Amino acid sequence: MSPEQHRPEPADRRSPAGEPSAPGASRLRRTVEERSAVPLLVLHNAPRWVLPVAVVGVFFSGLLLPGIAGALLLVLLAAFFAWLGYLAWPRLSGAERAMRCAVVAVLLGLGVLQSGMF
Repeated sequence: MSPEQHRPEPADRRSPAGEPSAPGASRLRRTVEERSAVPLLVLHNAPRWVLPVAVVGVFFSGLLLPGIAGALLLVLLAAFFAWLGYLAWPRLSGAERAMRCAVVAVLLGLGVLQSGMF
């Protein structure tokens, strides 16, 4: 059997769709969490190497492709990280929130630079 089939789950890691919204969560947050459940389960069940390889591939493709094509890839990557950050936001510390915002801002900045607007 492959190593992924015997991969132990950390004790504090739960299924992404297994936890409901916090009491008092806004309607927007509940809707986003509900609609994100299936994509999160797909990511959760994929082999561990898929997401890092895809992120690195999209990042370097965005840097190497000239013009709008590269900018679009970087902006899509920023949107992906923003989506994950939004979902994790209530459980993050201040430093973790700042880092996620910085990553999204850097990717958006790189996207603008890659677009050739500046």
